[in-house]
Amino acid sequence: MSALLIYDCTLRDGMQGEGMSLSVEEKLRVAHLLDDLGVPMIEAGFPASNPKEAELFARLETAGLRAQLAAFGMTRRRDTSAADDPALRGLAASFAPVCTLVGKTWGLHLEKVVKVDRDENLRMIEESVAFLVGEGKTVVYDAEHFFDGWADDHAYALRCVQAAAEAGAAYVTLCDTNGATLPDAIEAATAAVVADVGCEVGIHCHDDAGVGVANSLAGVRAGATMVQGTMNGYGERCGNANLVSIVPNLQLKMGHECLPSLTGLTEAAHLLDELLNFVPDPDQPYVGKNAFAHKGGLHVAGVNADPATFEHIDPAAVGNSREVLISELSGRGTVLSRAEQAGVAIDDAAASRVVERVKELEHRGFQFEAADGSFDLLIRRETGEYQPLFQLESWRVMAEKREDGKVQTEATIKIWIDGERYVRTAEGNGPVNALDTALREAISETYPHLRDIKLVNYKVRILDEWKATGAVTRVLLDASDGHDTWGAIGVHENVIEASWDALVDSLEAGMLPGREGHRRGSAERRPA
Repeated sequence: MSALLIYDCTLRDGMQGEGMSLSVEEKLRVAHLLDDLGVPMIEAGFPASNPKEAELFARLETAGLRAQLAAFGMTRRRDTSAADDPALRGLAASFAPVCTLVGKTWGLHLEKVVKVDRDENLRMIEESVAFLVGEGKTVVYDAEHFFDGWADDHAYALRCVQAAAEAGAAYVTLCDTNGATLPDAIEAATAAVVADVGCEVGIHCHDDAGVGVANSLAGVRAGATMVQGTMNGYGERCGNANLVSIVPNLQLKMGHECLPSLTGLTEAAHLLDELLNFVPDPDQPYVGKNAFAHKGGLHVAGVNADPATFEHIDPAAVGNSREVLISELSGRGTVLSRAEQAGVAIDDAAASRVVERVKELEHRGFQFEAADGSFDLLIRRETGEYQPLFQLESWRVMAEKREDGKVQTEATIKIWIDGERYVRTAEGNGPVNALDTALREAISETYPHLRDIKLVNYKVRILDEWKATGAVTRVLLDASDGHDTWGAIGVHENVIEASWDALVDSLEAGMLPGREGHRRGSAERRPA
């Protein structure tokens, strides 16, 4: 295996995407996360661009990271010597051993943006790189808009990267800044530079044409030894090339050594989304919840016989796991596989009953793909291993709008647990919230683990819109105890009843054996 240098620029380039904002403390967490993954080079940003960046660099200096940190900046300003340029002096003074400089390559930018002639641009590149090399820095030169410049003027684009290499740059990185170049052109241009330039070559792609990952792989095929990108493809416009896809492709498919292990990749990708308040993309290659999800009965049967039939890698190689989705397309094999995952013994006859029950319920509007908790309960109902948390006597919800415009909602529930009657009333900001609060007050002493379970998502969908307010409603809830997350579903003409059914399923599923929290409390109250 040949080694490649993975260069992560999430903390700088990634933060240019819409809605991207991290505090200094959160950026430190990201740096440690990348370091734990074994990313060898992490770009931290502009050390003196603003007080937050200055604080970040001060904190990173004592963070004890194993990765090399890179400080980012630009070539010197026109008509100023490199030694007198404040930004370059700031880079030289930074503790970061690596300095990454971006410079112009494309004639259009020289004419319309920086307004310097081509010879002056070459001097800016050469003198800036030489100054930082003289200060003891490892210099990475990012040739901005390289591929657009290459298409415009091969010779001049090559002169730009040669100027950086001759001045002592350790790497010249070819940037597809507009993300518009296609893989064949990336590969041809990169191969030409690798053959001509006197240093290592990197590749930095964006995803505006949807080929950021493919372009990065093409650059490596052509001889690039550094790959720049961001976690989860964060970045401006359509994002940067996604390292979460690039690295497994390089390491598992192309035989290159990138990171010491990929088993933490899924957890890291999801944690970064959570830090940024994004919902992890379930369809993201390698790390998405659906990346190894199987729905069709034949597919599940194939995976049960040999995972290689429908999985291109072992999910565990990237820290992910197989998902078996339940729908009217499922067969007995799907049910048997899901039951095995849930730790339930089930025979073929019971599995067939589950399949028929699923078909019947999905005809009524249920959808178990996103309601694994409800499906686990369905299996136990068919095998006789189900015991409800409580027996419902009744529930009632009242909503009142007052003269001052305030809306007050109140719910009362009456339930039985082990022969004892519980009546609780609670207020809420809506009927579901009030029911949830009242129910938890009634049963949390008997089942203390339910205090840990939180509703983290609530979705309502009208199934037959033509019936207007009389339509059937599907409610999907996601619940979590902080360690595990599961879905529950309710379907009814009455949206509150649908919500109640989903709410009860979410709590009952949270008490099933195998849930993280179930092992912490009240396990003795439910059958194994």
